[in-house]
Formats: sequence, C-alpha cells, structure tokens
Amino acid sequence: MSVNLVVTVAFCTYLYQLDPQVLERRLLRKEKVGAQKIVLFLMKEVSVIFYLLCGLDNRFGWSRAFIGPVPWWLTLLALACYAGGYLQFFPVMKANRFASSIIQVEAGQTIADTGPYRLVRHPMYAIGIFLWFWMPLALGSFVVLPVAMLIIPILMFRLLNEEKFLRRELPGYAEYCQRTRYRLIPFVW
Repeated sequence: MSVNLVVTVAFCTYLYQLDPQVLERRLLRKEKVGAQKIVLFLMKEVSVIFYLLCGLDNRFGWSRAFIGPVPWWLTLLALACYAGGYLQFFPVMKANRFASSIIQVEAGQTIADTGPYRLVRHPMYAIGIFLWFWMPLALGSFVVLPVAMLIIPILMFRLLNEEKFLRRELPGYAEYCQRTRYRLIPFVW
C-alpha cells in the first residue's frame, strides 16, 4: 500500500506541475454518460471485492493452503512492476492533457496522437489492466488473480462505449481510429 501511496502522490504532484487543469480532470467523478455510470459502479464493486478478498486471503491463508505462498521475489517483482507500470501514466498524461476520469469532450479539445497514443488508442486502460494483474501478487494472493480478470470486460465495455461517444462528439476521432488501428494491445486488439 505504501508503494501505491508513493506513486499516487508522485503522479498527482507531476500533474499539478504539468498542468493543474489536467489534475482537475483526473479528479472528476460525476459521470454524465449513462452507460459509463454503470461501468464506474462495476469498477468500484470489483475493487471492493478485490481488496476484501486480498485481505481475507491474507487472514485465512487460502493461497498458502491451496496453491502455496507467493514467493518473496515474486512479491518484489510485482511491486516493481506495479510502480513501473504506474510510471507509464506520465507520458500518457503528457501526450493527452484532456485525459479525464469521466467521458467528455471540452471546447478546444484535440486528438492525442503522439507518445503512447501512436501505438494504441487507450493506453491508460492498457496500463490499468497491467496494474490489476500485478496487484494481487504484490498483496500476496494467488487466489485473487481471477478476480483481476473481471476488470477486462468492464474496461472493454468502457472503451467501446467511449469510442462511440468520441466518434460522435470529437472532430477527427474517426480518422484517428483509422490511423491508430489498435485499441489496447499493439498488433492484437
């Protein structure tokens, strides 16, 4: 949890120095798009279940009993990958100062097509999935790994719905989709 605190504080400090409006956009929580309200609700529910099960696994030793303990080296690797993955948000935010935590289009918004956005249309979601798979191991749980997989369909629905909205509301987004073919994983999808 301390690794999470350190990277979160570093990220917020970076955003505040880069552009306080970017930090403001990242802190928005009042979603306006109906389908996205459902997505955010599901993500919160999965998060609660995820952390609750990690704690219960630690308390009752399910991973140790059924699979074996998470080795110390894998826990350290997971912590390093989690922190390193979180650092990947920095170039994403630098390339897209309109990246918001809610789905919206603002006056003067342009297409982000540099940096990570040259490779995939949704680098923040790709990083998020990466982080979700390292978190259970960082918290010492093999048992919770399948719960982390629940985030994939939720984020896929979110990004498909977001793309539909952006094609309709953001001029040039359809052309960007033709230039940058992959949504989440280069050469895959």
